[in-house]
Amino acid sequence: MRGTRSGYLLGSALLTLLPSAANAFYLPGAAPHNYVLRDPVGVYVNALTPMLAGSDNSKLKSLINYDYYNPQFHFCTPNGGAQSQPESLGSILFGDRIFTSPYDIKMLEANGTCQMLCTAEIPGEDAKFINERIREDYAINWLVDGLPAAEMKKDTKTGDLFFDMGFNLGNDDDDIPYLNNHYEIVLRYHEPSPGVYRVVGVLVWPSSRGGTQEDESTPNCDVEVPKLGLFENENNHIRYTYRVTWDESDTPWATRWDNYLHIFDPRIHWFSLINSIVIVVFLCVMVAMILWRTVSRDISRYNAIDLSEDVQEDWGWKLVHGEVFRAPRYPMVLSVMVGNGAQLCAMCAVTLVFALLGFLSPSNRGSLATVMMVCWTFFGGIGGYYSSRIYASLGGVNSRRNAFFTATILPTLVFIVIFLLNFFLLVAGSSGAVPFFTMLLIVVLWFGISAPLSSIGSYIGSRQGGVSHPVRVNQIPRQIPPAPRHLRPWVSTLLAGILPFGAAFVELYFVMSSLFASRAYYAFGFLALTAGVVALTTGTVTILFTYFNLCAEEYRWHWRAFLIGGGSAFWILAYGLFYWLSRLSLHSFSSIALYLGYLFLICLFDFIVTGTIGFLASYWAVRRLYSAIRVD
Repeated sequence: MRGTRSGYLLGSALLTLLPSAANAFYLPGAAPHNYVLRDPVGVYVNALTPMLAGSDNSKLKSLINYDYYNPQFHFCTPNGGAQSQPESLGSILFGDRIFTSPYDIKMLEANGTCQMLCTAEIPGEDAKFINERIREDYAINWLVDGLPAAEMKKDTKTGDLFFDMGFNLGNDDDDIPYLNNHYEIVLRYHEPSPGVYRVVGVLVWPSSRGGTQEDESTPNCDVEVPKLGLFENENNHIRYTYRVTWDESDTPWATRWDNYLHIFDPRIHWFSLINSIVIVVFLCVMVAMILWRTVSRDISRYNAIDLSEDVQEDWGWKLVHGEVFRAPRYPMVLSVMVGNGAQLCAMCAVTLVFALLGFLSPSNRGSLATVMMVCWTFFGGIGGYYSSRIYASLGGVNSRRNAFFTATILPTLVFIVIFLLNFFLLVAGSSGAVPFFTMLLIVVLWFGISAPLSSIGSYIGSRQGGVSHPVRVNQIPRQIPPAPRHLRPWVSTLLAGILPFGAAFVELYFVMSSLFASRAYYAFGFLALTAGVVALTTGTVTILFTYFNLCAEEYRWHWRAFLIGGGSAFWILAYGLFYWLSRLSLHSFSSIALYLGYLFLICLFDFIVTGTIGFLASYWAVRRLYSAIRVD
């Protein structure tokens, strides 16, 4: 899953508004590398990843990453063997496997000279493997001075030129797979001061060159030759060649990522954002009208009873004032989910702030995922605190069990799913399989740091006790009349989920394209605003449905508020299945299992986060509502 990888790329609106600041200092880990004449320029190779072909109607055909030095590819290796490069936790988790390469490139040397890299012999069985990867549109990924090698492409909608990361392993435009064995490498450099050079762009144009492959003399890259096809029933001799061209550029080092970080049709982002804002403003106005006009009128009427007369009978939502704070079923489960949801909310908020402020450098691969993991780990105290206080408020007495479940249930479930997905990656021979020691590190982070912090938060929360309720609970539960059809739990969950999903579904397309289709996503400004709109929409629509339920004398609002808040997750699941049918063409069982597994995790996290927002918003509204009336 390379999404992921693109998610790390910097692209906040705040950073674009501060060009002077970008030129004034460099963030940690993002300082420029200065070269002088004839300095070696290292080329590092990364995993091969599936990518969408150039046409708008193309579909992604696989989700499996392969190690560049997978023996079946028979790529050229450096003398002494390839050396693995250190990577961050987030980079490893999402499939980056970076190694040294045999390319001998020195600053401003051998300009335009065709050079031979090596020759390789590919057996028929491995040729079949390579041909299958070509048909699945796999891309080769290099890194030069922290920049990914890319192909220059043109946005058909805007006409803008941009760098599309990765370049094709081969092509099958004629329904016959041809292997690309020659690379035209264009290295763009900037000279900030005399004799000092910086790499500001890496372009690669791969091509398939057939003809005689056994000749090890100096190649001629300008001779017209047929394309190179691999035979699947015999051995194939392959000669790999390359040519480096140095191109001076006016692009300064601080803005060298601008060519890579391209927004496809930004008008769609703005349309989605404006549409979302209109929805949330409409909902906020509706909630304000209900709370100000209807509720205020009811409160005034209830509080204006003439005490000298007989007590009038209550009606509407005041009828259930003695039941509204009655403990729901399974308070332990509800409090654990709310606690984990609060922890996830804090993680997302802090990560988005870091991204918006530009602290996640695109050259520091995996930084976004690493920050998310670290935030999740150290925000365990927030989850424990919220869980214990909600549990106490709902009448729970077993605080130790609550603290244990809050710290372990969700991490264990996620770990089991990741472990199963990792098993499918291992079976498929993918480089995306997480190494054992990395899995062990995740276990240490979750159960060695996050769990103790969660226990500390639970202790603090239990010491403070539950939230006080403004009205008492009757000893005998009140009978509940039949609810209208639109207020039944699953109907209201699906109806309420449409609005938050509608506020985010356009941005969701770009995020899923980044996660699964190797598309760069860096529009964190749009993402942060969309997340804020979704949170407000979720809170307001949940308050509305909770109010409607109370007016219908349905006082069991706790679980309904959580389900209604998390209703968008079911629409995301439906959209994920639609995305599978419209944008993916997965044939292997491993790819299908990976997609469904990742989709399940996305929906689970969304359900917990938005359900928590809905529950807390409804809890606040119900307390405010019933604290404003006088109950005899």
